[in-house]
Amino acid sequence: MAKALARVFVTMACTECRERNYTTTKNKKNDSGRLELQKFCPRCRCQRLHRETR
Repeated sequence: MAKALARVFVTMACTECRERNYTTTKNKKNDSGRLELQKFCPRCRCQRLHRETR
């Protein structure tokens, strides 16, 4: 029997324009809070903080 997977897919949204630009995976056991990364936003055309959406 296989173990339950700890990694889940999450969608990243820009904090300025709220556009959902990126998808990534995270480990629920190690990162229980919302993930925040500096990524390039094509709509804003600069690097912005992207936060995990639910």
